[in-house]
Amino acid sequence: MEWRDQGIVLGSRKHGETSVIVEVFTPEHGRHSGVVRGGTSRKMTPTLQAGAQVDLRWRARLEEHIGSFTIEPLRSRAVVLSDRMALAGMNAVTSLLMFCLPEREPHPELYARSEQLLDLLGQNEIWPLAYLKWELAFLEELGFGLDLSECAVTGARDGLIYVSPKSGRAVSGQGAGDWAGRMLALPPCLRGEGTAPDEEVIQALGTTGYFMEHKVAPHLGHKPLPETRGRFVDLFRRRLTLP
Repeated sequence: MEWRDQGIVLGSRKHGETSVIVEVFTPEHGRHSGVVRGGTSRKMTPTLQAGAQVDLRWRARLEEHIGSFTIEPLRSRAVVLSDRMALAGMNAVTSLLMFCLPEREPHPELYARSEQLLDLLGQNEIWPLAYLKWELAFLEELGFGLDLSECAVTGARDGLIYVSPKSGRAVSGQGAGDWAGRMLALPPCLRGEGTAPDEEVIQALGTTGYFMEHKVAPHLGHKPLPETRGRFVDLFRRRLTLP
């Protein structure tokens, strides 16, 4: 069994004395693992850093075997190592992909979005909004997409300021009524409207985070979300308090 593809390194762990098991996300083969012989060497270690873009070949005797990778670097995205915000964002993306995606199931559209997002690392003024859009697409890909087109109660398309935590649908102020205190925020940037100031993006990440934590994670077996997402959001929130 053999195939060749490009991919994003999601993570690695030591395997034996000199090898590592690497997880990658590829457009045609999804999240996939393989052994890299000599992966602990000084030459290979930078190539196998999370977030790196690589060209890879996978081989195994049988399809169900873990197999082995031959990996060549394409882009290191090393800019994140000297930028706390970029590093936190990259860790959030790679951890969520590794946590949520089933093995060997292709998600080509999500892969394309993920590659584009990681290529924006270091552009901290636009990256949080780009990440929010990626997280919306991620929820959609996993079957938990938000329907923000009209009020779930009245059918109105104007005055949408809430999201129902139960259905993931938009709700207007009038439609929410006495339940307004239990609703999630629907800032304009969540619908792709307005100038998306940081304060709105933080609000929107609170809403998408709710569905990640209370819908996606339980669907995967009540596992907690990776802490990396929370660390990125906290770092972004602290940026708002700086002079």
